[in-house]
Amino acid sequence: MARLSSHARRILAMWLVSTAVAIPLIIWVLGPHLPPGDMTAEASDQTSANIVLTAVCAPIVLLILVYFGYALVVFRASGGQIEDGAPIRGHAPTQTLWLVLTSATVLALAVWGSLVLVVSAHGAGGGQGPNPIDPPAGAKEALQVQVIGQQWNWTYRFPGYGAIETAHLDLPADRLVEFHVTSLDVTHSFWAYELGVKADAVPGVDNIAFVHTRKPGSFSIRCAELCGLWHGHMYQTGQVVSTAGFASWMASEQKAEALNKKYLPPYSGHYYPEPQRRAG
Repeated sequence: MARLSSHARRILAMWLVSTAVAIPLIIWVLGPHLPPGDMTAEASDQTSANIVLTAVCAPIVLLILVYFGYALVVFRASGGQIEDGAPIRGHAPTQTLWLVLTSATVLALAVWGSLVLVVSAHGAGGGQGPNPIDPPAGAKEALQVQVIGQQWNWTYRFPGYGAIETAHLDLPADRLVEFHVTSLDVTHSFWAYELGVKADAVPGVDNIAFVHTRKPGSFSIRCAELCGLWHGHMYQTGQVVSTAGFASWMASEQKAEALNKKYLPPYSGHYYPEPQRRAG
């Protein structure tokens, strides 16, 4: 027992030292580089969540690595010794400690995640359907942008600017944006990675997602739902620009798209495939 206790103490000491080194590195060195970044408040919250989850998982992973590394070095059989050691069964303190620690970790993460989702983020970043139950503050003054998926491209309509439709997405910095995500044909999924938003685009459905833009920069837009042969090519790059830059871009788009407006269907919160009835 004394020998076992000395091994346990060494493993514990190695684990504590490695954890004490790893946690600060994760929080202050690795953390700022974890995805998806801080271009929006939602992306920043997701980055913070990734930092927390990585910091929580690190001690568990380190304990496994330290334990097996120690066992491989210290308890390696030498010479012709091939006999297994005596099995260890039913060690109640270890089993109890494992249950208590894992249960506490899972419950703590569940409480923390719920508070972040409900109290601070208001569920934003993901689609909340046509009637969000918990919109963020200032939702009535948000910039509305309709995102329309179709095989195999994205287009965007701005109801506050004459419902013009654009082939590119620019957003103003430091602004609450209300995405209305829908589809013209099959189910797509609007995934603006650096914005921290992902919402399904379903025909006949107005799926609303909010984001709070912060600083200028570029963001990628992909379809995250298998939607047909060229699904992998349904890719764009959008921009978050200054308020003046957005006003200039919008003015140029309104001028360029003026002649195309007569070909657009009336603005609606959602659309249906044409023809609506394919077999009768």
